[in-house]
Amino acid sequence: MAIYYTSGGIVPEIKKYFLSILPKKRPEENRVAFVTTAAYGESKNPTWMEKDRQLLRDCGIKHLEDVDFKGKTEKDLERIFSDKDIISLNRGNTFYLLKFVRESGFDKVLSCFLRRGGLYVGVSAGSYIACPMIGAAAWKHQDRNRVGITDFTALNLVPFLITAHFEEKYRVIVDQAAKATKYPIVALSDKQAVLVQSGKIKVVGEGKREYFNGFKEK
Repeated sequence: MAIYYTSGGIVPEIKKYFLSILPKKRPEENRVAFVTTAAYGESKNPTWMEKDRQLLRDCGIKHLEDVDFKGKTEKDLERIFSDKDIISLNRGNTFYLLKFVRESGFDKVLSCFLRRGGLYVGVSAGSYIACPMIGAAAWKHQDRNRVGITDFTALNLVPFLITAHFEEKYRVIVDQAAKATKYPIVALSDKQAVLVQSGKIKVVGEGKREYFNGFKEK
């Protein structure tokens, strides 16, 4: 199982680490399910998605299939993911994404996908959703809970939280939020990522590492 949390997508500063963990050695052989759901929680026409698609193409990825969880069933997702090597959950509204993660049964399908060696890539909302809970998505007033979710429990793939798009101006906000949670926290800039593989946790990319509540690489 491999998980790659990013803040700004597969940007040049973290590209080599992404390429090192591809399920298939040749990038063009990997098939990607490009999950757009979170974007539709922010806009009916999320044109910024093309930037994230292009970042994957720049890595040599040729096969991308857009997937929206809304209206999908567990069986639909099993069929879609059956020939995929990578699932990329992309940016947008994390609360909206969590709603359709639950309604579609993605959480159940994902566990099977990871057991067979698939790679999970999160971009912003897609990284928040893989944590134990998604409350961090609202710390910097980035995401609004427009869908009325009261249970913020997420996929719980790792025992820590991330806060994406970190800049120095957000330090006080994150410091205060950290006091209200028991979880270790890693704050990622848009040039950083967290790689989780075989029980190891490594922060990669450029810039100073920002850890809270005792977060540790291992």
